[in-house]
Amino acid sequence: MVHPITILLMTAIAAFALVLLRRQGLLQGVLPLTVGIVLLIGAFAMRLYVINHETLDYQHFLAVWVQHFRDYGGFSGFQTPIGNYNVVYLYFLALFSYIPMPDLHLIKLLSILFDVILAYYIMQIVGLLGQSKGRKTIAFFTVLFLPTVFLNGAYWGQCDVIYATFAVMSVYYALSERPIRAMVMIALALAFKLQAIFIFPLYLIFLCTYKIRLRHLPIFPLTYVLAILPAVLWGRLFWDTLLFYVSQADTTGRGLVYNAPSVFAFAWTWRNPGLAIFGVIAAFALVLLVYFLTLSPKRRRGLTNEDFLVIALLFAVGVPLFLPQMHDRYFFMADVFAVALGLSRLKFLSGILLTQFASLLGYHAYLRQAFLFPMYYGAIALLILTGALLLTLLLRWKSGSMRYQSALNK
Repeated sequence: MVHPITILLMTAIAAFALVLLRRQGLLQGVLPLTVGIVLLIGAFAMRLYVINHETLDYQHFLAVWVQHFRDYGGFSGFQTPIGNYNVVYLYFLALFSYIPMPDLHLIKLLSILFDVILAYYIMQIVGLLGQSKGRKTIAFFTVLFLPTVFLNGAYWGQCDVIYATFAVMSVYYALSERPIRAMVMIALALAFKLQAIFIFPLYLIFLCTYKIRLRHLPIFPLTYVLAILPAVLWGRLFWDTLLFYVSQADTTGRGLVYNAPSVFAFAWTWRNPGLAIFGVIAAFALVLLVYFLTLSPKRRRGLTNEDFLVIALLFAVGVPLFLPQMHDRYFFMADVFAVALGLSRLKFLSGILLTQFASLLGYHAYLRQAFLFPMYYGAIALLILTGALLLTLLLRWKSGSMRYQSALNK
């Protein structure tokens, strides 16, 4: 049985999505509006259909955390540490403890709301790269119907869409020359989930290409501190809260991989735990290679928004691909940046298929407790995508070098 208020709130989120589309000048005319409404009904009917589904993550963690806040009278529960999520997400769980309706529904509705916001900003990035209203509309609905977006929040009850949304917003604002908003959003992304760091190397490139200036950097720590400050005011120790991710470093487990399509999914790596350091080295090497291909004086002046999006996807895919101890949901940012790039430039459309294939192997392994295909199939897909994106940067670097040399000769 679905709570009546849940249906009302779901309808309100769907209406919000329609308003966002209309405010962008989309779905004009009877036929486009009708098709858009039908698609929205379909997207939210899917979510409503699975709203009661409980996973072990909800039963063993999220439900327990909400009950903790309920037992302590709501926000007073921050006086006692609970959970292995940063306090910013726990604010919502504390708030939910006051509301007399199923907390499972509230948790999922929060993620579903961010599904819509994510779809909006992916659409905005596609528009920023000069695509038509039709392509922008397709981008919006592609995100809403993307299997990993649907499964992550509405089915699984996870919140990866929240940090990914703030990361996407940050990239959008950086590309559209609004650096203050860009720094605020990437700080909020980190405040929700540590996995936001996968695209942090992109911000050095933003800095070197003047998308962000040195004077904007203090906005990041200021935003982060302000985000955690309410928990401190409610009784959480400041330094423990500020250094939360440091204290959580040893809680991710000792395995090389956890249902993730990383390079450690190859079976033989299980017998070589010492290979973890080589994965870290490989991830750093990838970042340095991207810097080499983009930050030379003759290259960085010619970087386009398309280049920045290629780099964002490359980091979102490549960094967790090589790092050890990755989990099934850690490629969520890669999934959505693949949509932004693939629908901005159709030559990258296969990236959507490759990331979805890889991520869904991890989702299936957890949600069904069985492997659909060997997980290293997903690693191979992501290695192919990483290689293709690197090749793109290499070819542009070479062509940029030739143009630069030609200019010098003149």
